[in-house]
Amino acid sequence: MADIERISVEQAHQKVDAHQALLVCAYDDDAKCRMVNLEGTISLTSFHSRVGSLPKTQELIFYCA
Repeated sequence: MADIERISVEQAHQKVDAHQALLVCAYDDDAKCRMVNLEGTISLTSFHSRVGSLPKTQELIFYCA
């Protein structure tokens, strides 16, 4: 398994705004994701439903607050 690379908030914001990365709330509880929702975020539930259609090269940024 690859090492987890940590990036700054600024880097994450730039990548999501430029559509270079997908921002995913890492909580499996949708209610908790709504409480810590950031602009441009998708829930883990939504991510799981879309994972099969995402390109293997899609950069993912997971966050939890």
